[in-house]
Amino acid sequence: MLAIENLSVSYGDHKVIDGLTISLPLKSVHGLVGMNGAGKTTLLNTMAGFIRQDSGSIMMTGRPLKRADLSFLETENFFYSHITGREYLGLFKSPTGVQGIDAWNRMFSLPLDQLIDSYSSGMKRKLALAGVLRQEKKIVILDEPFNGLDLESSRLLSMIIARLKERGTTVIITSHILGSLTGICDHIHLLRNGKIQFSRDKGNFMNLEKDIFSDVDPAYMTLVEEIM
Repeated sequence: MLAIENLSVSYGDHKVIDGLTISLPLKSVHGLVGMNGAGKTTLLNTMAGFIRQDSGSIMMTGRPLKRADLSFLETENFFYSHITGREYLGLFKSPTGVQGIDAWNRMFSLPLDQLIDSYSSGMKRKLALAGVLRQEKKIVILDEPFNGLDLESSRLLSMIIARLKERGTTVIITSHILGSLTGICDHIHLLRNGKIQFSRDKGNFMNLEKDIFSDVDPAYMTLVEEIM
């Protein structure tokens, strides 16, 4: 179990995560949703060890979660200038060494010997994803991984996530597109006002969209009717 208990995170005087508590079963795919500013990226960055929490704990099977336990695909990926895709992937060592860089690239079909500066946004996204997967961690965090991907690549990513689960990996994923999560997630959690408002498992996704937007739909509908 991945257990987050009474977690609080602030930026100055602004508390973004406020006493958040949730238990996430391992070897499952978890979707994290919320409106802009809800704190999704802050929560993921805290789990990854990039941000220090004010209070609370993040535990995996009874011990503190460590940066070495996970790999993290950030929303915006950083690439050094004047290096090739192959050089970039060489920074991420596979612990088993079973699959080399070219084997991984059979899925992504990237021009690995070209400079990353020449890549499109979608190609950069796939390169970053390959770097994350190459680490073969037990927990994989994907922050808006479908951003910049075309239809075919999005389908491939969904298949990769399903395969990760089969191999016993725990995947935590965010997306602004709810439909991209309902097909691949075992659980979806709504983050609102710094807390998990509710969680739904796969058998209860039917009314998920209605439940998420129940607080804002009446105001939006009034606005649409006034303007249109």
